[in-house]
Amino acid sequence: MNHTPRTRTVVSCTLLVTALGAGVTACGADGNPLSAKPYDAADLISFSGPTDTGKQADPDKPLEVDVKDEGRITDVTAQDSTGRYVAGELAADGSRWHSTSPLAANAHYTVTVSTEDDDGAPGRKVLVFDTSKPTSKKRLNVTFGPDKGTYGVGQPITATLDQDISDKAQRAVVERALRVDSAPAVQGSWYWVSGKELHYRPKEYWPAHTTVRAYSNLDGVKISDRLWGGRSKELKLTIGDRVEAITDAATHQLTYYKNGEQVEQIPVTTGKPGFETRNGVKVVLEKQYFVRMRGSTVGIAEGSSDSYDLPVYYATRVTWSGEYVHAAPWSVGSQGYANVSHGCTGMSTSNAEWFFDNVHEGDVVKVINSDGDPMEPFGNGFGDWNLDWKKWREGSALTAGTPETQPQADTVRLQPTAV
Repeated sequence: MNHTPRTRTVVSCTLLVTALGAGVTACGADGNPLSAKPYDAADLISFSGPTDTGKQADPDKPLEVDVKDEGRITDVTAQDSTGRYVAGELAADGSRWHSTSPLAANAHYTVTVSTEDDDGAPGRKVLVFDTSKPTSKKRLNVTFGPDKGTYGVGQPITATLDQDISDKAQRAVVERALRVDSAPAVQGSWYWVSGKELHYRPKEYWPAHTTVRAYSNLDGVKISDRLWGGRSKELKLTIGDRVEAITDAATHQLTYYKNGEQVEQIPVTTGKPGFETRNGVKVVLEKQYFVRMRGSTVGIAEGSSDSYDLPVYYATRVTWSGEYVHAAPWSVGSQGYANVSHGCTGMSTSNAEWFFDNVHEGDVVKVINSDGDPMEPFGNGFGDWNLDWKKWREGSALTAGTPETQPQADTVRLQPTAV
């Protein structure tokens, strides 16, 4: 029988152990060892750490399981009481398994070791143990965003840390423990926007009607000598229809698509010379029925020819710096013909009301053929989609510089996982 290396991944973890056995007979009723129930493999394997009941494992030390010459290890699973698995590697010849990620502190683990002897008879040993408490009281806490609800296909997931993480190795520990699951499953990855903020997005927009779950497995995991992971609240949200609003600044038209089909085309005006609308993909941040817009808030001096102070209705916000899609009854004569705004996308009041009613947070709003600067990837809303997938992966502490193909544990999936 040939054996190839096997890797089980899930969350960070390291360990020590206290044993509990589980065994039955070595042969089946028909005398075929391959049909036998697993026997107690306690005499076939050895493992690192104390075996005395009541002793706690040091979460800074790895777990190792070895087998005697007359047998081989076929499988090892190590899981804590919250469902987190320990990553590990099994030697090609089945002679040894060792954990590849640290254990969580103050956790209860169950390790199941499956073996077979030279005759092919299966064996099993179940080991249980507790890890000791963290040596430091300092905790890293994570807050996921946005708020629970339904969002458009362009909505990134955010993770805000309460402490700055700059060390690359520590970032890898943190990122590995921040999980995003989805149904249907899609490929995705975290991006370190700063030492305290990460964004997660799929390679392509979320599929319509996806369910998404973001959660942290950091609780009890050692990040540094003085910092351990804390508990966090998981996030569940739903993705709605695929809504994309594409504004062509050259033809002065906004085309609204829903689930791939064109639903509406609206004449608009965008930014005039000197105030050109940003090119690229933006995401709806919020909707406001009424906004008072002043030129002074975007650096236009009061009293200048470009100064303005206007009541604006049906305002759909796409940047924090003040770019909206909104009603602009004062420019109806230019809509569909010329760009006369200060950077926003203006349309008639009736069209703006329709647009306002048919878009939601997270929907995609894209501008093409403008002479404006590209939309910023970060800091002014969600411009995340303006980075191609290769550049996005470079922002990850786990996938930067690695091939695009990923192990299953780093893809988004819905089970009780980024790249």
